[in-house]
Amino acid sequence: MRGDDMNANLLSLDSLSLIEDSDHVTVDDECDTDAGEVKDVSSTGELYLQACKLVRVAPVTYFLRHLGCDTINMNHHGLGPLGGKALAIALVTDMNITTLQLADNCLSADGARYLTQMLRANFTIQHLDLSNNHLQSAGAECVAKMLLENISIKSLKLSGNKFAEDDARWFADAFASNYRVKELDLSHNHFSARGGEHLGQMIANNVVLEVLDLSWNRLRMKGAVAFCAGLKVNSTLKHLDLSWNGFGNEVALALGEALKFNNTLVHLNLNNNRMTDEGVSMLCKGLEANDMLRVLKVRLTDLYSVCHTHQSLQQL
Repeated sequence: MRGDDMNANLLSLDSLSLIEDSDHVTVDDECDTDAGEVKDVSSTGELYLQACKLVRVAPVTYFLRHLGCDTINMNHHGLGPLGGKALAIALVTDMNITTLQLADNCLSADGARYLTQMLRANFTIQHLDLSNNHLQSAGAECVAKMLLENISIKSLKLSGNKFAEDDARWFADAFASNYRVKELDLSHNHFSARGGEHLGQMIANNVVLEVLDLSWNRLRMKGAVAFCAGLKVNSTLKHLDLSWNGFGNEVALALGEALKFNNTLVHLNLNNNRMTDEGVSMLCKGLEANDMLRVLKVRLTDLYSVCHTHQSLQQL
């Protein structure tokens, strides 16, 4: 990225600015933390303390104590949107953290907006977990648009964020041109018919994604069949989790057809998808022409039939 583009990104982060409609404070001002005083903090820590003062949230001592580490695990800290904003301000120029875990922090779409603005300038963070933060549709849009500009994120967890049916289109658009992210977790959301269509387009067009978790969604019938069409032409996925989606036998047929042509998938989880023996038989027909798949997970009563047909499979 050119220097002037970087400056433009930094200057556009209005919502992360320390110059707000608030009394100016300095690091020397009194600022309580959630677990006592932390001394000798870095410049990032000083910026974080100042940001916490400005947005009126208590600093998280864990963050201050682990500055300089490449992994920051702040899961379950109850940050909220403003806590996310203070953290985002501090991380705009941080050059140490490569893994940032923020699951279950009630960030909401506002918190996601602050963090994704930060990620338009910070190109050090490679692994990000925003699971279970009630991001919903507005948050999905923020994250997806960030992926169009960020060049460092390699793995992204967005499980349990109540993404709605049509939110999948944001990710389909983002991953059509994002060639960095290799692992994506969209499990425990609300993708169904149209969601499956968008996600099918996503994996059909993306040429980098290797690990995808779509478990605990509602990819049934039309949506699941559309997703299988994308899987048929995908050339990069290695691990795919489609468990707990209620596929049924109709989708087993489409999935078996996809496996005839897909030559990269090595691990497939289909647990708890309402497939009968008939559905398993249809799946097995596709496996007869597939030499790549090594691990297939289905409910135990189906395993004998599947493994007997495809001897190279291994149960985990």
